[in-house]
Amino acid sequence: MMRDGRPTILLIGGGHAHCSALDAWARRGTPDARIVLLSPDRHTRYSGMIPETLAGRYEPGAGLIDLDPIAQRVGAVFIRDCCIAIDPRARRAFTASGEPIAFDYASIDTGGAGCAARVLGEDPRLVDVRPIASFLSRQAERDRAAERPPRHIAVVGGGAGGIELTFALRQRYAKASTKLTLVAGHAGVLEGFSASVRRLARKELARQGIALVEEDARLEHSALLAGPHRLEPVDMIVAALAAAAPDWLRDTGLELDADGFIAVDRYQRSLSHPFILAAGDVAARQDRAVPHAGVHAVHAGPVLAANLRNMAEGRAPEDSYRPRPASLFLLSTGPDEAITSYGPLAAQGRWAARLKHWIDTRWISRFRKSAFSV
Repeated sequence: MMRDGRPTILLIGGGHAHCSALDAWARRGTPDARIVLLSPDRHTRYSGMIPETLAGRYEPGAGLIDLDPIAQRVGAVFIRDCCIAIDPRARRAFTASGEPIAFDYASIDTGGAGCAARVLGEDPRLVDVRPIASFLSRQAERDRAAERPPRHIAVVGGGAGGIELTFALRQRYAKASTKLTLVAGHAGVLEGFSASVRRLARKELARQGIALVEEDARLEHSALLAGPHRLEPVDMIVAALAAAAPDWLRDTGLELDADGFIAVDRYQRSLSHPFILAAGDVAARQDRAVPHAGVHAVHAGPVLAANLRNMAEGRAPEDSYRPRPASLFLLSTGPDEAITSYGPLAAQGRWAARLKHWIDTRWISRFRKSAFSV
């Protein structure tokens, strides 16, 4: 596996954590290793800008990160293919095209899988937000194929993603007077957030004429139901549910948690194979609770970069991502306003929308600068 005395580091997937890891190496120097990036797509879509792109504030390409120039910047070999299997004992990954890739150390950040059809049921009107990379293009294809704008859209999922997408859809179809219903589940809107944030979200939903149903959704006999409520007729069902673990992980031999995600320690190392790291939606920390959210994947990236560097250079990993007691969330509610959440604190206004725009575009610009410096 070693070539010219250098170990091989294989990055499987182009998710937010790996983007941040590559950026960290670009800024601070690369490890003394052969680096291989394996991803099926040249571009990664930044999830934080998806709702406002759906709403029309940004052009479709605004939230894309081009992996190719970033890989060149750190001297990585970029292979555009999909990982379909890993043999940890042989330290090999296998691609859809049949090419085996040997590695000494690997990191997995392929993202989570969609579970809408399994949770709700099969239906041709169902649009799963996952895979996130293709959500906007799938939505655009539906619009082009439709004879008219949807008259009624139901969004299933009351988390931050479901809330933002609901408000984005209100903007996208504003001229069509499309009816919108948010089916938030029995836990209600923004479970885990402060009561003040939840109140602001409910108030804004009502202000924009968006119906809220706090019951679990299901599909029965081609009808969308939520608790005792029948929501038909519905033209489109957008599922913004939590990520599920990809099926292919079950055959890797890696230790998984009860939900099928890769079980990792404080250093993001696999509990069963410590030469394999994982982060983002595909991984689950076992030492502490770290929610599956883009903000945590981004912050885990520099930790991956530092620990992979240490391991490749014969040292023990030292860095660990410690989430703050509270994370800043900015939930876009329209073209000019957003709700901000930080622990028990909540507020709403244009300033929050401007702050969100500044944070999102600033993060994306880091990778655009990397492209120009190749």
